[in-house]
Amino acid sequence: MTQTLDATLAERFAHIALGHVRQEYPNKIDHVLTCDADARTPRQLHPVFFGSFDWHSCVHGWWLLLTLRRKFPDMAAAERITALAEESFTTKGLAAECAYFDAPSASASERPYGWAWLLYLHLEASRHTDQPWEERIAPLAHGLGRMLADYLKRMTYPIRTGTHANTAFALALALEWADRFDAVLAETIRVRVAHWYGSDRDCAAWGEPGGDEFLSPALVEGLCVMRVMPEAQFDVWLSGFFPNLAAGSPDTLFTPATVSDRTDGKIAHLDGLNLSRAWCWQALVPRLSGDVRSIVEETAHAHLAAALPHLDSHYAGTHWLASFALLALLGDERD
Repeated sequence: MTQTLDATLAERFAHIALGHVRQEYPNKIDHVLTCDADARTPRQLHPVFFGSFDWHSCVHGWWLLLTLRRKFPDMAAAERITALAEESFTTKGLAAECAYFDAPSASASERPYGWAWLLYLHLEASRHTDQPWEERIAPLAHGLGRMLADYLKRMTYPIRTGTHANTAFALALALEWADRFDAVLAETIRVRVAHWYGSDRDCAAWGEPGGDEFLSPALVEGLCVMRVMPEAQFDVWLSGFFPNLAAGSPDTLFTPATVSDRTDGKIAHLDGLNLSRAWCWQALVPRLSGDVRSIVEETAHAHLAAALPHLDSHYAGTHWLASFALLALLGDERD
């Protein structure tokens, strides 16, 4: 299977995402009940992002669709994406999404993973100047941006797990949005990243991969720091964080994870781990040279190849994996 984002692969990704962004069930909601009246259906709670099994997967499913619409405007799915986005991104529906997160009971809902993906979606929507989607999504994005800024001010320690709570992954995405729309948040992210990760050295990655992880704590930290630090400073940091890359160490980061059961939602996360590792490794390639660069490129390709055939093997992965495949194929591409 090709590892190049071409029209054929774009059509495949679009077909997958169009099949689930408005599929309401099955659904796993992140919702706090304060009374009987709070017990509502996914579509009632989230009239825009009710599909794709959970809110955050629906959000990044839409990010995938808008990104492919922009990059492949002549593909067969482009017209359908446009029509479905216009049907979905209504002023009324997005106002309801804002109201949901304004409620005190939702102050931690989807934090920080879903918040970061919504910011990333808004950033992508801003590139579609022929449509009103950026303006419609903006109130939700700015609201979640303010919530993220407040959260960062209150955090003492970063969260380094390989799942949704991971701090580095969220900040790597959020920084791109903040650099365009919120300079104060962008500076806050840079300060916090430098404080939390700037002195990290000799990463052993001994706990990777965890059995239900879809992120590599070590590699997403590297990606996040790369996006924050000046180039020369980052090169020094990287050589201290991964001092033995030329020797293929930490070895756990160079071998694709084995996925034993793709019908199990947690075990299926490991396909996502392979894709997110491919993304991080690929993003690091331009900062490397010689044998190290070749080793890292081969590692990125191996991880991508391990997961690409399985994007729609079962709904446990179908509802989200294509977004991570697109990240991997884009590498550190920013627009």
